[in-house]
Amino acid sequence: MSKQHQSAWGGRFSAAPAEAVKTFTESVSFDWMLSRYDIAGSIAHAKGLARIGILTKAEAAKIERGLRAIEREIEADKFKWDPACEDVHMNIETVLVRKIGAIGKKLHTARSRNDQVATDLRLWLRTTIERTRLSISELQRALVSLAGRNADVVVPGYTHLQRAQPVLFAHHLLAYVEMLGRDSERFGDGGRRVNICPLGAGAMAGSTIPLDREYVAKLLGFDGVTQNSMDAVSDRDFLIEFLAAAAICGMHLSRLAEDLILWSSAEFGFVTIGDAYTTGSSLMPQKKNPDIAELARGKVGRLYGNLMAVLTMMKGLPLTYNRDMQEDKLPIFMCSQTLMTTLLIVADMLRDTKVNRARCEAAASDPMLLATDLVDFLVKRGVPFRDAHHAVGSLVLVAEKTGVALPKLAAKKYGAAAGKVFDVRRALEARKATGSPSPRNVLAQLARWKKLLK
Repeated sequence: MSKQHQSAWGGRFSAAPAEAVKTFTESVSFDWMLSRYDIAGSIAHAKGLARIGILTKAEAAKIERGLRAIEREIEADKFKWDPACEDVHMNIETVLVRKIGAIGKKLHTARSRNDQVATDLRLWLRTTIERTRLSISELQRALVSLAGRNADVVVPGYTHLQRAQPVLFAHHLLAYVEMLGRDSERFGDGGRRVNICPLGAGAMAGSTIPLDREYVAKLLGFDGVTQNSMDAVSDRDFLIEFLAAAAICGMHLSRLAEDLILWSSAEFGFVTIGDAYTTGSSLMPQKKNPDIAELARGKVGRLYGNLMAVLTMMKGLPLTYNRDMQEDKLPIFMCSQTLMTTLLIVADMLRDTKVNRARCEAAASDPMLLATDLVDFLVKRGVPFRDAHHAVGSLVLVAEKTGVALPKLAAKKYGAAAGKVFDVRRALEARKATGSPSPRNVLAQLARWKKLLK
């Protein structure tokens, strides 16, 4: 039996695992990403052991110095990761013992890799949530900036991808700012449940050694400690919440990407995405493709897949820890990287996007977009809504069949005042209710978001 294998968990076994088993079960090839947090947790644990007399203060200090030295080696990319040590925890502990001797073997007292990895993941996710929210803010700022530069541009709003009613272009972009704001809140809300310390839960039933869990939790910046040792080591809800929030955020990203893809097409022509964020065709020299937006839309499938992978992995597991749970790391690492990369590159793309005012205004000048305003005009004159809706619908049909413009037909039937309904600017100014796209409302929302995103 190898020395390393024996030092980890080999006392019960008379033979080392097969080489294929070592390869199949190792996780250090990806969980090395937790090293910074594993070291932070181990330093706090050592201080906790010193607090209750298991370690002397001098021993705890020596362990901390050894761990800090390892941390510097990792940061400098000089640390040699050994797959034979299985995971990030045993790699660091093995090298620690090599550096400081037998004192290093005391570090794992009253601790299991079960509560250790649960702590590492929570520490990692706490930082990741902060970084994700900052990335969301970057995209929100890019949207607000583009909206602010084009605050008076009018575009058709769509339902069923059919022209519906006119809105300010800025109002359309601010819809995504609102969505992303809720995404950020979801991550923040989940962060409260992340910030609870499982260290001290042991393998699943705590320890007979009287750990001061609250002290260690405070050292690590947690808000409190878990209240059930079995739940503490088997809980991955906090990861699933992050994955779910990421999937929802990705859905919003995909919808934004879809709008940009449509708007940049020749058929719409509402925006022009800068050359730095588009690509060409290997065959057709005239092409300018919105590949960044398309990839942003496509990568959302990964976010959905990561969520489903962890949900599926967890759904049949009995309490408490099972080795299946090693499979939680790659999805969460890939998810965070995919989401943050996509948020930031879409933000960069928007900063290099121009709005084609003339095309937007031409599309928004379609008088059919204000047919509902004519209904409202009749309602204000006492016509029941259903009757007014039917009457205007009939007028639209006549306009389509005869080619006579709807405003002209309306003025002829209901008087000159009805024809004035079809002034787009006037129609937008009339939309004053909270949340509606009047210029004053939109400017107020732009100011609000600029203040919130400072």
